[in-house]
Amino acid sequence: MDDDDYEVPSPHEHALEEAAERERDGLAQKVALMTAILSTVGALINYQSGNAQTEAMFLKNESILKQAQASDQWAYYQAKSTKAQIAGVAAALATEPAQRQRFADVRDKEDRARIGVQRTAEKLQEESRQLAAESDAKLRPHERLALALSCVQIAVALAAITVLTRRRWLLWGVGLSALAGFGAAASAFLVS
Repeated sequence: MDDDDYEVPSPHEHALEEAAERERDGLAQKVALMTAILSTVGALINYQSGNAQTEAMFLKNESILKQAQASDQWAYYQAKSTKAQIAGVAAALATEPAQRQRFADVRDKEDRARIGVQRTAEKLQEESRQLAAESDAKLRPHERLALALSCVQIAVALAAITVLTRRRWLLWGVGLSALAGFGAAASAFLVS
């Protein structure tokens, strides 16, 4: 038998291997914990982002509905105007005083109704504008939250690469990306 066939590690080599193994396991545990925390924060950011987007879409739909109602009122206003004009022409062309007065009364009634319809249409348009502005305000945080979620997902991916490659310097990228995500999320809540 050759002396090269068997390698017997010395107690010192054995202790070094165990220490290296513990260090690798310690890194994996720390990164796994960090990944779990980042994933939880990412889920919360995703929920807030989706909630903001849903509220913005609801408000935008309400705005569109109010604008459609306003358009209906403006069409009604035009119908009242047309009816008043026809009654006015009929009153001007009528030869008998009773008919003239009847058409003039119809014209006056339509003019009064038209003013009420105009107020309603203007009110609905203003409500539509306000709802659209609220929708835009609700959507602003969504954009920042989407950026925050992307940064947190990058941090999670870098953490996985850190464990696989055992390159500790990648933890700087994890930390920076996570901080950028947390900052974007915080700014979304400050802006809203």
